[in-house]
Amino acid sequence: MSNDIYKVLKDLNINYQKIDHPAVFTTQEADQYQLEEGTCHSKNLFLRNKKKTNYYLVVMEADKKFDIKSFSEKLGEKKLSFASPEDLMKYLHVTPGSVSPFTLINNKEKNVTVFIDQDLMDYKQAGFHPNINTATLVINTDDFKRYLSWTNNKIIYQKL
Repeated sequence: MSNDIYKVLKDLNINYQKIDHPAVFTTQEADQYQLEEGTCHSKNLFLRNKKKTNYYLVVMEADKKFDIKSFSEKLGEKKLSFASPEDLMKYLHVTPGSVSPFTLINNKEKNVTVFIDQDLMDYKQAGFHPNINTATLVINTDDFKRYLSWTNNKIIYQKL
């Protein structure tokens, strides 16, 4: 499995639009770089349980509120928290601010469970960082689904 997202997208015959921008670390910073109408700005959260035995990537609309306590209860986890920069590097090989579904190409062990907000899939297309926070790649949601399937991680679509 390649860890070059551009090569992966090419191999999967997935077209994308690349938008270069200065480094962004929050969804608020990213919002200033307009994506075309019908494109979902995403929020990508990398979480872990207290024992550091389970890791989760949560992908949702940028402006949606995320209730970590409620999410923890739904999963049957006592307490979830944001993974550390060290965990981020260990499992996804990126630094804070660069997390996206595209980082799954670096998760060779396939031990990150991915939750995709069903509302995100209602958009025509969505934008994600290409494993660095100085660009956004926009792909259509059908291709996004195909990419997720290719990763072989456990993918769960649900309302978040």
